[in-house]
Amino acid sequence: MATSSRAASPLLAAIDTGTTGARAIAYDLTGQLVAEVRRPYPTRSPRPGWAEQDARDWAESACAALRGLAARTRSAGTIRSIGLTGQCPTMVVTDAGGRPLRAGMLYRDNRAVAEALEMRDRIGDESIHRLTGHRPEAFHVGPKLLWLRRHEPETFARTHLVLQPRDVVLHRLTGVVATDETHANATLFFNLRQRAWDQRLLEEFDLDPALFPRVLPPWAHAAELPERVAAELGLPAGTPLVIGAADSQCAAYGAGVIAPGPASEMAGASSCLNSAVRDPLDDLRVTHYSHVVPDVFCTELGVNTTGSALAWAVRALGYQGFAELASDAERFRRRLQRGAAGHGGAGAVDAAPLFLPYLGDGERDDPTARAGFLGLSSRHDRAALAFAVIEGIALGVRSVLAVLEQAGTPVSELRVGGGGARIHLAGQLKADLLGRPVLQLDIDPAGFGAAMLAAQAVGLSGEASASISAVLRRARRCIPSGWGSAFESDRAAWFEQVRPSAALHSPRGGL
Repeated sequence: MATSSRAASPLLAAIDTGTTGARAIAYDLTGQLVAEVRRPYPTRSPRPGWAEQDARDWAESACAALRGLAARTRSAGTIRSIGLTGQCPTMVVTDAGGRPLRAGMLYRDNRAVAEALEMRDRIGDESIHRLTGHRPEAFHVGPKLLWLRRHEPETFARTHLVLQPRDVVLHRLTGVVATDETHANATLFFNLRQRAWDQRLLEEFDLDPALFPRVLPPWAHAAELPERVAAELGLPAGTPLVIGAADSQCAAYGAGVIAPGPASEMAGASSCLNSAVRDPLDDLRVTHYSHVVPDVFCTELGVNTTGSALAWAVRALGYQGFAELASDAERFRRRLQRGAAGHGGAGAVDAAPLFLPYLGDGERDDPTARAGFLGLSSRHDRAALAFAVIEGIALGVRSVLAVLEQAGTPVSELRVGGGGARIHLAGQLKADLLGRPVLQLDIDPAGFGAAMLAAQAVGLSGEASASISAVLRRARRCIPSGWGSAFESDRAAWFEQVRPSAALHSPRGGL
């Protein structure tokens, strides 16, 4: 029987081992989503500032999602290649067989504050930033590993490998132990410019280089699906697996951020903001990764709890879902605008409460940061709080993008993808706050970017570029508005005034 052209069309897939679960996604060569399967897993916080996941969940949820994707795409086309991505930097230690020895520590786990300070004191902020592109924070893998050696020495003594979620999935699928340059960057033991493990740093902290996987460029073939695993998943044996990159760097690629100018926001449970630079910046506040394209670097700043803050607000404020919260917030903003037009509204500070979106017991660059509502009044209702949460996330994004611009990298426009891109108000508020266009993409950029890396690796680089261009053309474009820009300017000034306040910071530093 002849096969239809639809059934024979090539599909590119990705596995994204994210913060809230694993996803398997397939796209066609026009950049359209064909199918997506999600398998969630829990995060546990046994102590304030801690965030852990069972690393076995990463592997098994990824396999379950990929199995579901294979079944759903069987009549839609042929999966040509699979790109890998995931949350980063999140760490698990394993035995020689790749079996986890303890729970994995997430990027937003802030227990290793003292160890981050130790790294900074021993190497110096400028030196380690020049070597690695990062200034050590509890956010990174390196301090987490030093914390483990100090507080769980028996586990450390049994450790053979230090892996991240994407690496765990690769090992589960193929038995191969490898990572890529971007995941290696996040350990603080990888030389940014030389693109190799830094022997001086490993020796300084008495770490065996064998603890860390071999490093591949993001576009490299890592392995092919072996027959046994392919049969388990319902995919052809020999399907290529492309190593891919950390989720935010894949997101930058999926959003077309491969040269200076635009910035991308991966708006999921957290927000990572990335731009492309030819050479690393000297500003110590800006972190750097290898990009997924050769000879380019990728800057990164972020906010740990953006989508998580929205999910919290839905629960805490009693909404049925995100759409209901967003609709209420939109109505509140229209009410504010009508009041301003009629000169009967409150001033920008009194109009609505101010929300600081730091719900993760600390931020990647400040483990003491805490969330809060300010300026509450009996005049404010649930809709005012809903507006404040969405606006607070936009204010947090604006605050970190300001750092990037202060470092000498102007942002021409912001391209947002993921769950946060589905809320039009969020895009409009960011446009008003930034004074720049904001594009809301209709794809998840991390999975899409990983799939397009997979396309490149099998000789479809032109098609991948065309798909990314198609996604940008059909994006919803938010333009700064006159009233909104003036109103949000005053709100941003209030946010920046209160954000450093000692009253909004934990004296215990997340420990």
